[in-house]
Amino acid sequence: MRPLADWLAHQQAQHPNAIELGLERVREVASRLGILPWRIPTVLVAGTNGKGSTVACLTELACASGLRVGTYTSPHLQHYNERIALDGAPVGDATLIEAFECIEQARGALPLTFFEYGTLAAYLIFQTQRVAVAIVEVGLGGRLDATNIIDADVAVITSIGLDHMDWLGPTVEHIGREKAGICRAGHPVILGMPPWPASVREVIATLGCPVRELGVDFEPVTSLVGPARPVNGAAALAAFETLLERRVDLVPRQRLDRAACLEALQRAAPRGRFQRVQHEGSEWILDVAHNADSARVLADSLRELPPARTLGVVGILGDKDAAAIGQFLAPVIDEWVLCGLEGARGCDAETLRSRLPAEARSVALVADVPEGCATACALAEPGSRVVVFGSFHVVGPALDWLRI
Repeated sequence: MRPLADWLAHQQAQHPNAIELGLERVREVASRLGILPWRIPTVLVAGTNGKGSTVACLTELACASGLRVGTYTSPHLQHYNERIALDGAPVGDATLIEAFECIEQARGALPLTFFEYGTLAAYLIFQTQRVAVAIVEVGLGGRLDATNIIDADVAVITSIGLDHMDWLGPTVEHIGREKAGICRAGHPVILGMPPWPASVREVIATLGCPVRELGVDFEPVTSLVGPARPVNGAAALAAFETLLERRVDLVPRQRLDRAACLEALQRAAPRGRFQRVQHEGSEWILDVAHNADSARVLADSLRELPPARTLGVVGILGDKDAAAIGQFLAPVIDEWVLCGLEGARGCDAETLRSRLPAEARSVALVADVPEGCATACALAEPGSRVVVFGSFHVVGPALDWLRI
């Protein structure tokens, strides 16, 4: 049996482009695999920020209800297996390899991207494992994302902001229209954090989708503590309630009252989202904030903490708006350790420094994240705070370095 690492390397070499939006190829392979037509009750979650937290909340609600739940998220922090989970636990290598073998046989000469392989594997595993409900995070955009080959029972749009403009368009109106592409005629839509571009409302109105909207039909769950958790938890709860109303064939073993729902939402704490740990006398905060909106939320959350000397360990991909990220975080981070990131989208530390505002005072430029963590650890004093942010490609290696 080919090891998982070999399968992943093989998949990365099968398509000339890392990203290739479009549904024709992946839909054809899904049909050959018997994935389509899709019958599993499903919530599909799109948005610029908040997807991962909303998916985590939905997963906890489903598990607390006694439902067998399959969850698909991307990217991963440390191990590929994190992307596909059953009842909250990552699937094993053997399960993934079996799915990849089926996909490889079914695709024939059709090229698939790395993400398309993973999406098909998730859907195939959910079918073979007979999950009762699927919670799926959109990868990029929505309308042409591989996850959108299925017709979800409930669509969630968590937020709309400027990100991935090369793929989704230059304005929030363009981006909103792409993300609203996960909606289906007559199927309910949950809207999380406003404001909403007119394009989102136009798509929903054209399709005749029932809408539940934060601030109109439901409110933040104020008992949840953490960046955006009151909003994302509320959107997840609205989506789960709507799914149960829509799919009368989905019968939970345990109906949750309000207290049980809140307990489930409290347990939903995805790693890398304002994750706080102690290391050698300093508090470390790890956050995958990688665009202007998420940087603003991170900055606001840091302001709520007691004052402390704060060091930042940061790496930002070359296609992200480093200047905007830096503008939000420069006022709350005293000293910056800039890390290089490799790969086609990578950015070395010197280039990153040139893109950050002058207020982001860099004290060290290093080759990679592990060196950045070691540098920050050496600079930190008892009571200092270290904030690691900028990308999944930063937080994942930092978790490895911290051995957590």
